[in-house]
Amino acid sequence: MGEADRRPDQAAPRAVPMRLQRFLARSGVASRRGSENLMTAGRVQVNGLTVTELGSKVDPLADVVTVDGRPVVWDARPFHLMLNKPVGVLSTMKDPKGRPTVADLVPVGEHPGLFCVGRLDRDTTGLLLFTTDGDLAQALLHPSREKAKRYIALVEGTVRAEALRALEEGIVLDDGPTAPARARIVAAGDPEAAAVLEGSGRPGGSIVELEIHEGRKHQVKRMLAAVGHPVARLHRVSFGPLELGDLPLGTWRELTGGERALLEEISPRGYH
Repeated sequence: MGEADRRPDQAAPRAVPMRLQRFLARSGVASRRGSENLMTAGRVQVNGLTVTELGSKVDPLADVVTVDGRPVVWDARPFHLMLNKPVGVLSTMKDPKGRPTVADLVPVGEHPGLFCVGRLDRDTTGLLLFTTDGDLAQALLHPSREKAKRYIALVEGTVRAEALRALEEGIVLDDGPTAPARARIVAAGDPEAAAVLEGSGRPGGSIVELEIHEGRKHQVKRMLAAVGHPVARLHRVSFGPLELGDLPLGTWRELTGGERALLEEISPRGYH
């Protein structure tokens, strides 16, 4: 809405001061932690002055912020996408050994602040969320607010009711007991089972759906191994309110308006 369209009783848009690292993360420069690193490295300037103090605040609509001399645009709309990650690709934006990473599969050239929220193991496929909104990532991954993650696993052996019950009640791992999960057997004909069955030959084993609310390293694999059923293949089908659906392996899509709205409920975009 332009000035000519604004009613006399409508105030011009404004923003209250906010932490500089939050401003950088919200502008898609880097994650919140990455933005802090940029500041302490002396790479961030506000109105021509280098700012390294993490508590510093800026006015998003009045101050001129640059990183390495390049202006940071405040009101660019955050960009979110989901990727169906294939096997053999690392869940990182850069690998010093030159191995394939998820950055090779998503439009980082068009959205340079894009980064993945959480990780999937190199041999795990499925839903991986990307965003330029560092606050959203923090809200999704914070231990006190972690969202449900649902996986389909092809495991060794025949899974009995007692194993499912143990998973649902919580498993004691070497780093402590897990929270209760949701577990069930999935029929081979279920559409979501196709991702773990493709090319497996499936000489035997069972297909299990496991939903957890934690984010420990290799947690799903460790839980299933603890009940006697090592994982042969693992695929993530949902993360928080997002469902992978029929997105082809190795491809990505921008989130829909409805999906964006669900994420906004998780990470209110107010200033502080």
